[in-house]
Parts: sequence; C-alpha cells; structure tokens
Amino acid sequence: MQSKDSNPPDGGYGWVVVVSAFMVMGLTAAVLKTFGLFFVEIQQQFGELASTTSWITSVTIAIFHLGAPVASSLCARYTHRAVVITGGLLAFSGMALGFLGLNMVWMYATTGFLQGLGISFSWTSAISIVSHYFSKKRALANAIASAGECAFAFTFGPFFQWLICQYGWKGALLIIGGIQLNICVCGVLMRPLASSCLLEASCSEMETPPGNSASRTDNADKSPITHKPFNWMLARQPEFVLYAIFGILAAMSFFVPPLFLVPLSYSLGVDESWTASLLSILAMVDFAGRLLCGWYANLHVIKTIHLLTMAITLISTSLMLLPLANNYLSLAIFTGFYGFFFGTTVAVHITVLADVVGMPDFDSALGLFMLIRSTGGFVGPPLAGLIVDMAGDYRAGFYMAGATLVLSAGFLVTLDQLQQRKERGSQTNTKPKTPILPYLSLSLPKLQ
Repeated sequence: MQSKDSNPPDGGYGWVVVVSAFMVMGLTAAVLKTFGLFFVEIQQQFGELASTTSWITSVTIAIFHLGAPVASSLCARYTHRAVVITGGLLAFSGMALGFLGLNMVWMYATTGFLQGLGISFSWTSAISIVSHYFSKKRALANAIASAGECAFAFTFGPFFQWLICQYGWKGALLIIGGIQLNICVCGVLMRPLASSCLLEASCSEMETPPGNSASRTDNADKSPITHKPFNWMLARQPEFVLYAIFGILAAMSFFVPPLFLVPLSYSLGVDESWTASLLSILAMVDFAGRLLCGWYANLHVIKTIHLLTMAITLISTSLMLLPLANNYLSLAIFTGFYGFFFGTTVAVHITVLADVVGMPDFDSALGLFMLIRSTGGFVGPPLAGLIVDMAGDYRAGFYMAGATLVLSAGFLVTLDQLQQRKERGSQTNTKPKTPILPYLSLSLPKLQ
C-alpha cells in the first residue's frame, strides 16, 4: 500500500513522474479522442447502424468515469504504480481482444469495457501521483502532464489513419494495443513516495532492543501503515459539493463545441480541407494554454480558484461569440480562443480540487469527482442536440454551452466566498486573546 508524504519533494524525481504521466495521458485520453477514426470501418464490417456502433465509444467513456472511484480506492490500498501497470495491461487486453472482431457485443466488451477500465485506472492514478509529488509547483506539474493528451492527439490522428490503411482496422487495433503496453513502463517509473513517518517508525524499531518485544509492539501499533478507505463522506462537504456541481455543468459544455464545430463550418460553406484544420488549431492552442497557464499558476500571483474562474468566464465568452463567425478566418480565431482557454481550465482544475479537499482525501475526491462529473458529459451532448433540432441551427448548441459555463462560474464564486469566510473564522478563533488579569490588577487598590 501507499504511504503519503506530508512534505512533497516538489521536484527531483517528481519530474520523472511528470514525464511518465505525460506519456500515460497520451496513451489513454488521446487514444480515446481519436478512436472515431475506426467508426466507419467497424460499422461497415458488421453492417450495423451508426447508433449501434457509437455504443463502443459510449461504453468506453462511461467505464472511464465509473472506474475512477475504483482506481482511487486501489491507489489508497496498494500503490499508484500497481494501478497504472494494471491499467496498461487492461488497455492492451481490450485492443488485442478487439483484434478478433467476433461481433458487436464482443467489441462492446473489449474495446469498450476493457479499454475503458484500463484508461480509467491508468489516467486516474497517473494524475493523482503527480499531485502527491508536488505542492508549490503542483499546477505546473499537472499542466505538463495533461498536455500529453494534446501532443499525442495531434500526431495520433494521421498515424492511426495510416495504420488502418496499411493493416486494416483489426491490425491497427492490435498495434495500438502493443503501443499502450508502454503504459506499464511508465507505471514502473512512478515510484511510491516514502513517508517520513514511516522512516521514523522503521528507525525506532531498529533501535529497539531485541528482547524488548513490548516496545516493538507499541511501535507497530503507532506505525502509519494503514489501509486508507475510500472517503465517501466527501459528498457531504459543502466545498466539495459546490465544486462537483461546477464539474457537472462544465462537463455539459465541454463536449458540445467539438461535436458541432465541423457541422457549423460546413453550414457556413467552409471547404472540407479547411474544416479539418480547425481541429488541428484546437489541439495546438489547447496545448499552449495548458503549459502557459501551468507556468503562470506556478508563480502564485493569484489563487488557482480565481484563475479557474477567469478561464471559465473567458471560455463562455468565446463560445457566445463563436456563432457570430461568418467565414473560415473568424471561425478559426474564435476556435483558437476557445481552445486556449479550455487548455487553461484543464491545467488547473485538478489543482483546485486538491486545494478544496486537501491532499489526505485527494485520491477519494478525484475518483468521486470523476464519477459525479460523468453525468454532465452524458447529459450535455444530447441536450445540445435537442436544442439544435428545435432551433434548426448549430449556433444554438454553442449558446447553450456558453450559458451553462456562465452558471458553472457562479458556483466557483460561491465556493471561493465560502472558503474565505472559513479562513476569516479560523483566523478569528486562533487570534490570541489579551488576558484580563493585568487590567484588574491595575484597577484594584493596593492593600497597605
């Protein structure tokens, strides 16, 4: 099991962990984002409807979110290293078994369930251990790690397309599964932190005389090596509830723009080749936004929750302005603004979660947050699609996403006010009181 360190190193071997997490983000989330390239191939292979085939990706996304609490619980009981390696093996198994391509149900179980569980275990554990290794530089470390998703997604698109052309979709699945085995290598590099308390307990036990079994027993009882259970009681903390509601509303919005960006460009008469470049622009500015925001947050000029609130406000503004575009240039500009501020949000939202709940409960909070946030991801796209159908215009989906983000920013402001009120209350309670006895002694007449 994993011991927690009260003093994260904030560097040193932690940067090896960050690079490993960067790779894990690319081999999990980026694979999920580009899996749509297999959609038509699988649909034609089995002669199924588009709605039936889309369930492969839906199952993957669902298991990715639903498996997060399980991954967090396993991290608390064992080690992040063990869970990441397990996730890599599951991801490989899902792709390798999907290579057989027996039927659609088989694809649901392999590239859907197994792949989703592998991604959940690896992604959750990797982003969690980075937060344990860093404190002052946590925002920068999380930003660099999360940027792996953008870097790999930018290259995986053409690479996966080439694999499909050369080896067919089944052969491509097997090769991608082999590539995902590198998750296990990254997991091996994620060395568990040694607790200072654990070291002190070990030293005390070594200094105990061999015959003094009672003292050795006392040291064992005081050892911090305990199985830390998953803390479901976080759902009753007002701060976590407010942040979870923000997560739901944000997830409802974040899945909408990539869904309707291409159809909106087609409706404006933009050429197909130029439309494809919008997705590349989105990936590049997303990458830049994550790194720049992580660097800025590391300067500690403002609180991370204030930085997140500003980023969410600017995203909502860009989404409200994006439907005003009437040609490729204006569409590319607004898309760039959206992608950049989306990257800033991804860079710091995990850091804000750690600040809200504290590191002792961070593993449980991350799993529970992912689970709750998944409801927004499931509801958002269908709701936006319904609004688009009613309005008969793809612009309506962007307005819906922008309005939802404005509402989510309100919960961040409420959370910040609650935290400030508690901080002022704790400062008042800890402020030393002036003793009244000296004043009494001055006022009482001296006895002669």
